[in-house]
Amino acid sequence: MKRRKRIMLCAALAAALLMTGGCNMTGQETPDKDGKKTAEPGGIATGTESEEALSMNSSLLIPTADVTELEPGLSMVRYEGDYGFEGFLDQGGAASDDEVIDYLTRHVVMGAAGLEFRESAFGCSALSVQSPDGEQLFGRNFDWNKCNALIVSSYPENGYASISTVNMDFVTNGYGRLLSVLPDQVRTRVALYAPMDGMNEMGLCVAVLMIQDSDAADQATDKPDITTTTAVRLLLDKAADVEEAVELLGTYDMHASMGMTVHFALSDRAGRSVVVEYINQEMAVTDSPVVTNFYLAEGEKQGIGTTQSHTRYEILTKKRSETPEMDMEELRDAMDSVSKDNFGEFESTEWTICYNQSQGEARYYHRENYGNVYTFRIQ
Repeated sequence: MKRRKRIMLCAALAAALLMTGGCNMTGQETPDKDGKKTAEPGGIATGTESEEALSMNSSLLIPTADVTELEPGLSMVRYEGDYGFEGFLDQGGAASDDEVIDYLTRHVVMGAAGLEFRESAFGCSALSVQSPDGEQLFGRNFDWNKCNALIVSSYPENGYASISTVNMDFVTNGYGRLLSVLPDQVRTRVALYAPMDGMNEMGLCVAVLMIQDSDAADQATDKPDITTTTAVRLLLDKAADVEEAVELLGTYDMHASMGMTVHFALSDRAGRSVVVEYINQEMAVTDSPVVTNFYLAEGEKQGIGTTQSHTRYEILTKKRSETPEMDMEELRDAMDSVSKDNFGEFESTEWTICYNQSQGEARYYHRENYGNVYTFRIQ
């Protein structure tokens, strides 16, 4: 049964709720991939300090502290400095989304009333390959109905720089309103605690993928607590490779964000790729270069998930077998082969990311328009 988690807290910034944030929330349709002109791989350089105005006609797009819309449903922002995550970890983390929101409201965004995480199903695919030049690549599709995605370049004081993606529709402010009503800085700080995927400067990639199962992680030992989305932030900030990521996850009790059963696809610059799952409240780690939406660990749960996720897994496994080395364009095409328009469903692949972990590059494709690319580079 779906749950809606809400905490109604003080509204010290009530006046700020009247401010608009700069993200287009109209849900406007974007042309499909066959109906939009091709663009050259373009530059969003995340490492610059420039605050100059964004030119939408320029091939080099520079994110700033202002949330900037790239196209309807896709925006970008940069955050540099302390966003309170060290304090979050020091206080023992959080055992629920409500506790994350409580911490955010008391220590990070102070006054953003009525924040909540909304439960909703999503599907995804992930693929790890090596390029002909020996570079490590990782592809990720995020399948959902239309949403407002925010690409966040973060440069924390005590952690690795990273780029991550947030479905902003998973987080609402007061009675179901979207976070567009909040100032950009507040919205960005909240987004930093709710990433669905990302890559850090060490080349570690992390992606959350859903499993259709009711056995959501809710561990209860004496370890500090972490939720699904804050675990992604933890790994991006603190882990340099898969080994460190797995070890770090093992030091926390995992609690499912939004009540969803998920697993984590992890891949590093050295070429190791694993899926981390929680089965009967125990963490299981399985080596796998392909991950979709069913359990991969051996045992009673293996194979449980959607039928379509098995089909997508088979397609990607075959492509990887036929083309064991792929460049970024071939990786894009592989991810396109399992995007939602191939299955005639109401959902779309809201974003596809092709990461070059060796170069710190991330190429974003929005809503299956694979002729138009937004390129970021962690510097």
